[in-house]
Amino acid sequence: MGHVFVLLLVGVSIASAEQVVLLDTATEPTLEWTRYPFGPAANTPGWVEESYTNFEKGINWRSYVVCDVAYNNVNNWLWTPFVERGIANRIYIEIKFTIRDCSLFPGNALSCKETFSLLYYEFDAATREPPPWEPESYKLIGRIAAGEGRFNTASDNIINTETKSIPVNKKGVYFAFRDQGACISLLAIKVYYITCPEVTINFAHFPMTPTGREVTLIEQTTGTCVDNAEVIDTPTYLCKGDGKWSLPTGGCKCKAGFEPDFEKQTCNVCPPGKYKHATGDEHCQPCPAHSKASDYGLAECRCNSGYYRSPKDLKSMACTQPPSAPQNLTVNFVDQSTVILSWNPPSFLGGRSDTVFRVECDACGPSVIYSPNSEIFNDTKITISGLSPVTTYRFQVFSANGVSDMTNEAGDFVDITVTTEASVMSASVNNVRVTSVKAAEITLTWDPPFTPEADMDSPDHVEIYEVRYFSRHDEINATSKMTKVNQIVINSLRQRTEYGFQVRAKTTHGWGDFSQTVFKTTGQVLGTAYIGDEDNMQVRIIAGATVAVVVLLVIIIIMTVLFLRSRTNDECNKKQPSDCDTLEYRNGEGLVVTYMTTPLFTQVGAANSRTYIDPHTYEDPNQAVREFAREIDASYITIEAIIGGGEFGDVCRGKLKLPPDGRTEIDVAIKTLKPGSADKARNDFLTEASIMGQFEHPNVIFLQGVVTKSNPVMIITEYMENGSLDTFLRANDGKFQVLQLVGMLRGIASGMQYLSEMNYVHRDLAARNVLVNAQLVCKIADFGLSREIESTTEGAYTTRGGKIPVRWTAPEAIAFRKFTSASDVWSFGIVCWEVMSYGERPYWNWSNQDVIKSIEKGYRLPAPMDCPEAIYQLMLDSWQKERTHRPSFASIVKTLDKLIRCPDTLRKIAQNRTANPLAPDAPDMTQFTSVSDWLSSIKMTRYLENFERAGITSMEAVVQLTVQELTALGITLVGHQKKIMNSVQAMRAQISNLSEGFLV
Repeated sequence: MGHVFVLLLVGVSIASAEQVVLLDTATEPTLEWTRYPFGPAANTPGWVEESYTNFEKGINWRSYVVCDVAYNNVNNWLWTPFVERGIANRIYIEIKFTIRDCSLFPGNALSCKETFSLLYYEFDAATREPPPWEPESYKLIGRIAAGEGRFNTASDNIINTETKSIPVNKKGVYFAFRDQGACISLLAIKVYYITCPEVTINFAHFPMTPTGREVTLIEQTTGTCVDNAEVIDTPTYLCKGDGKWSLPTGGCKCKAGFEPDFEKQTCNVCPPGKYKHATGDEHCQPCPAHSKASDYGLAECRCNSGYYRSPKDLKSMACTQPPSAPQNLTVNFVDQSTVILSWNPPSFLGGRSDTVFRVECDACGPSVIYSPNSEIFNDTKITISGLSPVTTYRFQVFSANGVSDMTNEAGDFVDITVTTEASVMSASVNNVRVTSVKAAEITLTWDPPFTPEADMDSPDHVEIYEVRYFSRHDEINATSKMTKVNQIVINSLRQRTEYGFQVRAKTTHGWGDFSQTVFKTTGQVLGTAYIGDEDNMQVRIIAGATVAVVVLLVIIIIMTVLFLRSRTNDECNKKQPSDCDTLEYRNGEGLVVTYMTTPLFTQVGAANSRTYIDPHTYEDPNQAVREFAREIDASYITIEAIIGGGEFGDVCRGKLKLPPDGRTEIDVAIKTLKPGSADKARNDFLTEASIMGQFEHPNVIFLQGVVTKSNPVMIITEYMENGSLDTFLRANDGKFQVLQLVGMLRGIASGMQYLSEMNYVHRDLAARNVLVNAQLVCKIADFGLSREIESTTEGAYTTRGGKIPVRWTAPEAIAFRKFTSASDVWSFGIVCWEVMSYGERPYWNWSNQDVIKSIEKGYRLPAPMDCPEAIYQLMLDSWQKERTHRPSFASIVKTLDKLIRCPDTLRKIAQNRTANPLAPDAPDMTQFTSVSDWLSSIKMTRYLENFERAGITSMEAVVQLTVQELTALGITLVGHQKKIMNSVQAMRAQISNLSEGFLV
């Protein structure tokens, strides 16, 4: 049974990221750091320790100053003490500094600079010797510049703040500051690492967790239940690179005897007088009637003396007592062998409604029959037959209920004594015989009893006859019928079944004994009865008609089912996907799709009436930008850090103040144009903004605006915290469920459906051009290669040349430079392969020429490890050679919606269809001569000893590896298994291609 966890945030705040400080000079009275050069050998003053005081701000810091602008070949080094990283995976260093403008030293500054270098050196243990200072021993973090923070004599000192970070593996690190001719004051240095804070959620405690080595890396943490709670589903939480928790799953519930406090996330003990019977979110309840809880933390209340609770009773049910004895026991009918007893229910039922009865007889033998025939029953009447004549019996009727067995007493009862009458021997019937037998009917006749007091020719002396009949093996459940004549027709019998028949008569003197049993089987023709040809024919006609009716009914039922099923499918196809199979979707792994910003099954773009306009149709690119993009005042933008480089310039992270008040700030990504760029570069830069400005969809990157009226020229877009999809997947290899990956693909397909319905071709759809935000929403980006579909009939256009991303491009686009939405579908299939392989490079290390020739020969990428059959089939459909045979993006979205609604369809794993087994005489197509070289190429040399110990020492053995064999080798990490198996599959594919002449 699955468990649904509702995240209750009443009184629970998800704390922001926390800093764990490793070094802070602002709190140190003296520093005495190591410097070079220093002492008599120094030919420059170098770094000097002094105090920096600002009374207005309450600052009194120990700082280091250097200002050797008047010297040549300056090379001043200053490094921190050894900083132990502790549990940190990534360390941050914050530098507060001032720097003088070189214009302050006219004529005297021989080597004046306005930057200094920040470097680091990782070390496994602190030593007494100072760390090496030579440049070759250090890794450069970056050159630090003041930007607008330089000062001169006409202004106050401006304190600059710069923050950098590095991944760390060893015990600790030295940070070094290298001056080569600047006038700098290092005012304060703080070294710290970021953690996701200690938090309790879903009654699970998650410890303080350091962020990953990379900003995009997610650390999964397993929580522990709070006191007096137990795990229902393993609690996990994802710690993101910014120190914030995301996507909690699983959790704990309070044990029996403890109730939840959702605000404080604690399990509080139930006080005396209350109880909680099971693990869950229920609160402590007062004890039910006739029970008490005299202690803390009870799972049930104990019954008062004289009261009981059955093991089958709910814990919330009041304690009860056994019933009193039945009332008014009477004999309703008595003859020589039958007694009918009846009574009233007990006056006291003990507070329950499950009262039952049982009857005991002190002289009854095994031939006595009770009806009802069960030992315990809930009726207030019983018929007892098979008694002996002129015999005294004592009957006891007991009452009981669900708690009677919990007492040591037999239970209350009422009794009665009955004496049966004598049999009338002369009232026995004679010559009982069967005169007619049909399929379900038998006719009996017999001779009346002989009595001296009556005339033999008159049966008036007989009051009534009782006919008793039963199946051969079930005499206990005999049936009786009464008749006043010496003949009876018994119908509704089972066919081809042997029955026994007995008859007795009642005269004025009483009942006589039953006759001897006569046995006959239904459906047989007897010598004593004649069934004529007409009856026989009638039976045949009826049987034939019955068979025909049954066959006709079966045909009607089958046709009805087929009709209803086809009608249901038609209706489901006409509806929005969210109208069908909603139960399975809601009961599935909903977490996986909760990160989507739009309703999961909405057909976004279906009603889109906008059409893309090619900016190249405008003579002036500035006119297109003014029409499609919003101009932003540069003063509303703050650049915080450089996060990458693009075709036109740097890509930065920053803040955008939103109008009208300019107080609200949001994170944005900023593309800048390199100063001095040619007009063509500027036009291309603005064209990309004009393209982006026409799109508005939750799965397409959103353009905030542009800066064109000042330098540098900028494009401002929404900020995507997790960066490009391929890098994000490689950093989190194996950490997502299949349904989460399919949800990402659904978002990409939805964005591409929107673009295609605007008559727009992307041309460069790849995982590197898909961005991922903090909520794991994927958005299409990078429109540098995209163009409009110029022909509505052909849906294609011809490029003017240039680079083509071969591994992602459809064959017709490579061969004829014809791009359509169908060629984007081919690229989407490659993106599917990238996602399911966690960012593996398509076609691995093959050359572009090898890729082109292989595709022409019919080769297709093999299914990634653990890829569902349905997703791999979608890839193969997208890679159809004929572009008209490929699915549209609209149909792809519908397909992915169906898979997400029915997660069971993703359980079947695809089998590789293009990787043939290695033939004995197949040449070695791998580029590796040894297992060691191969493992080194994929950075898995840690497992070399595992391979050697298992005797896998040749590449021929490597290409035949399976996942089960990897597990047997001791390689159990899912991400490492996937990396190794993806490499093995690549080699298999190369060998298969060579054997079929795919490669040159």
